[in-house]
Amino acid sequence: MNKLYLVVFIIFVSCKLNNNAVVEEIKFDFTNSNGQPSLVSDGNNLSLSWISQLPNNDAILNFSQYNKGAWMNPKSITQGDNWFVNWADFPTHSINNDLVLTSHLKKSGKGTYDYDIIMNLKTMNGEIIKSNFILNNDGVKAEHGFVSITNDESEGFFVSWLDGRNMSINNKESNHNPMTIRFAQITRKGEITNDTELDSMTCECCQTSIARTDKGPVVVYRDRNKSEIRDIYITRLILGEWDNPKPVNEDNWKINGCPVNGPKVVSNSSNLAVAWFTISNNQPVVNVAFSYDYGSSFNAPIKLNDFDPIGRVDVDFLNKKEVIVSYIESDQNGSFLRIKKVNIDGSASKYIDVGKIDGNRSSGVPQLEIVGEEIFVAWTIYKDGKSQLKTVKLDSNLI
Repeated sequence: MNKLYLVVFIIFVSCKLNNNAVVEEIKFDFTNSNGQPSLVSDGNNLSLSWISQLPNNDAILNFSQYNKGAWMNPKSITQGDNWFVNWADFPTHSINNDLVLTSHLKKSGKGTYDYDIIMNLKTMNGEIIKSNFILNNDGVKAEHGFVSITNDESEGFFVSWLDGRNMSINNKESNHNPMTIRFAQITRKGEITNDTELDSMTCECCQTSIARTDKGPVVVYRDRNKSEIRDIYITRLILGEWDNPKPVNEDNWKINGCPVNGPKVVSNSSNLAVAWFTISNNQPVVNVAFSYDYGSSFNAPIKLNDFDPIGRVDVDFLNKKEVIVSYIESDQNGSFLRIKKVNIDGSASKYIDVGKIDGNRSSGVPQLEIVGEEIFVAWTIYKDGKSQLKTVKLDSNLI
């Protein structure tokens, strides 16, 4: 295995943004091409996973933690060939005490979208608990991906994903061959339990999102019905049973194809926040909506974009009443990755420009996390002839 070295240094961007916020950039220098970041915080610690692609076309899933202003030397979670590496369907991970659970995608057949979800469970010091095991147990050569993971209340994990087993032409029992969304738990030993179909017809390639409340997990995703309405839906595990999925808001976005633009959900006690992109009344918008009752109901959505939104949202609670939302939008000066602070009462700050960004697929899906009073954002850039990661941080008190 090629050894990967990480050189980390920090520079301060001298320009001040709206409300005196200053972006501090944490730069990475790599030998290989890098992309598909997944940024995760448990409120106290920050971690990052990403894919490096080697000259021989092998791929490495890397993992690093942020400590004392710098990224620690990365650890290789796993390496291999025949992976499915994609800007929108990227690996993710979660941490529960001393355990790290990661996902990546590996081709399972000759079809473009024939791939399985591969999981790895390790301790923080690298001890292997269970390696390279398949999450989807159907054995069907079809699309399985768009994974979301969060830790559970014990020492395991909750996982949701899009599952195309019914879309396969080899599945003779399916009448309409839709994409579905599924849920499972993974124990601290890597056992897969409670594998459940949550919705039998969903949008085909929008990211899913999962969060844990003190009453159980909630899953948010882009639904699809027979009329091609593709609004954002939520389902919750209540007293051991999943309730019927329902819309976060009835946007009534009718589109005859997947927009590849999923939602994000976060929780804080009984409060939930969901951010998403949609087209409502023929107008593209980035919305955030709050729930005070574990997702049983939501307030009216709050529009965040000031110009032409591209979406690719993320959101995290800053405190019990405020969230930070990231999104991409374009104006007369180009495309920008922006954030806003939004209060649960509906008020919002002016936008902060985190950075200019390529509005096309090459920038991937930007990631947002909060640790203490610091806001971290990560995305993919193109530099010196290869893909590279970029992470920045801001002081939330200056927004």
